[in-house]
Parts: sequence; structure tokens; C-alpha cells
Amino acid sequence: MATTSNTTELAAPTLAQSHKTGINITSAAHLLIQVPPYTAMDEGDLIELFWNHCYVTSRVLTSADIGHPVQLRVPESFIANGSSGIHYRVMQVGRSPVMSATRHVQIKLDCPGGQPCALYGDEIQSLAPVSIPETIRRQGVNPSQVKRGVPLTIEPYMNMAVDDEITLRWGDVRMDLPRLKASDVGQPIQVWVPPAIILEAGEDLRLEVTYCILDRVGNSSRWAPARTLKIGCANPYLKVPKKAPLKAAEHRRR
Repeated sequence: MATTSNTTELAAPTLAQSHKTGINITSAAHLLIQVPPYTAMDEGDLIELFWNHCYVTSRVLTSADIGHPVQLRVPESFIANGSSGIHYRVMQVGRSPVMSATRHVQIKLDCPGGQPCALYGDEIQSLAPVSIPETIRRQGVNPSQVKRGVPLTIEPYMNMAVDDEITLRWGDVRMDLPRLKASDVGQPIQVWVPPAIILEAGEDLRLEVTYCILDRVGNSSRWAPARTLKIGCANPYLKVPKKAPLKAAEHRRR
């Protein structure tokens, strides 16, 4: 009986459809692993896929597969939070089976702010609205406050993690915050909305302020319930011409 070769001759498999840095809750539901074409690929070859050294599935190649990547489906039951190793084995008639290199992937199925079942429309109810100083909430943002900027606080949320990216939406203007560091996890996030953002959004009797979160593997929280603020009151300071949208305010959605 032929034995498996210990020499790695085959490239590691890749994720056919997922966020570039790992597997999120969306890709886990329909995860495909892609085996690249290999030397001497032939009709009748048997490709076996392994997940953490456990057999997952296999496929016998047809003439239509030759020279093309081969995709194999991983059942959702195999996929759990953490790191996993994926490799495949090729068995050919008259040759020893050959193992591929292993692809290590990060898996995160916990969405920031809680699972999608907490969604209501475009909002996720398990996220707290932004905290705004009581005086500003009551009186609104006057020209003097515009010059200083507006302080906000985002409360710690469920599944808060390193490398989470928070986007604040101030009216129609978006502002990306720095990625979370280890020291930020579990702590309130202090945000200072600068005058440039306030001026770009302009006057509004009921301007909405909210935020959303994108984690390191592409899980999204959707938007938190919005707070409303009164911004300005026919003051010349607020009537500067609108600029083009700030590039830094574009939300990097994947």
C-alpha cells in the first residue's frame, strides 16, 4: 500500500471567499477552500481536504478541472472561533499520496455589538447610543462650541476586540477612528469631533450622530441607535461653503 509522502510539493490551499485576514460569520456559512492547480494534475486525481487534520471532504477530478483551481466546501460545523489549519492531499494512480503545505486561518464569529439577531432595521439595539455632555444635548452646538469641537463617548460594547475599526457618522459626514489597541478593549472610547467635520455637515435642527464597528475579519455591527443634536442657528460662522467630502471620513467597508 502506498504511503503518504512527507515532502511538501503542493502549495497551501486558499480561502476562496472571505475577508482577506480571516473567516467571519458571513463567510463561515458558505466557506469554500480553493486548491490551486498543481504539476501533473490529471483526470481521476483524488483531492482530500483536511481541517485541523480532520477529514472534511474529497473530490475526483474530471477533464474540465485540469489547469484550474478546485473548490471544496467546508461544512459550518467544522468552523469555530480561533485559529485553524487547512491542508489537502492529492492521490494519483501509481504515485504516492502528497500532502500540501498548511494554511493557518483566523476565525472570528462574534460580531462587534452582538449577533445580527439584535438588528432592528439598519440599527443594532445592543449598542449604546453615543454619550454626549448633557449641556450640549439640551442646548445644541452653538458657534462657540463649533470652534472648540464636540466631545463624545462610545461605551464598551459586546465582543469588543483589538483592531476593531469604529466609524462615527455626524450627519452625512463619516469619521474613521484609530483601530482599537489592547488597552482600549473594555474601556469607553473618547472621541473629539473637530470643527472641520461639524462645518462640513452644516446646520441641522435634528442632526443624527451614530457609529458602527468593523472587526479585523470583516464582521460589521451596523449602526448604533442615533442621538440627535441641534447644530447652529442661522449663524454666519456655519455658513461657509461646503467642501468636498473628507477622504478620511470614508468608511472602509469590505
